[in-house]
Amino acid sequence: MKVKDKSFVPYLSEEEIQKKIKKLSSSINKDYKESKPLFIAILNGSFMFASDIFKEIKLDCEISFMKLSSYEEMSSTGNVRELIGLNENVFYRDVIIIEDIVDTGRTMKNVLEQFKDRGVKSVEVVSLLIKPEALENPVEIKYVGFEIPNKFVVGYGLDYDGFGRNSKAIYQLKS
Repeated sequence: MKVKDKSFVPYLSEEEIQKKIKKLSSSINKDYKESKPLFIAILNGSFMFASDIFKEIKLDCEISFMKLSSYEEMSSTGNVRELIGLNENVFYRDVIIIEDIVDTGRTMKNVLEQFKDRGVKSVEVVSLLIKPEALENPVEIKYVGFEIPNKFVVGYGLDYDGFGRNSKAIYQLKS
């Protein structure tokens, strides 16, 4: 697959992703059966993952969205900017953050601190992908889909400079 000036090769198939989503949602359904959690999807990258996982959630729950940015092209800028904030009251709520990928951990650390400051009852993260080798800010991710190497990926909501999100599978930068 070609995105802009880069070539990518298949990495995770649609079938692998959907199988993992069923497993993650099953765990969340079990863990939150006595709760009415608020899911917060981090835009833009998590929109496909959030949609698919939310379809599998069998709880009384709500979903909302925050838009954050820390990337330009293929690199983290080191700064996390909140572009669209949260309108819901999260005080004493169980919150589940939906994220597409955790690499340096900088964005997730920032998000988790924001929610703890807002007085949530609990806050957990479900992330489709995590790059353990890239973590600079260790964060606890309770629900992890796939641990992947520190290579650039696109597809299934993940992008390269805004492009490449519209694939049902995930592709890795060709070496």
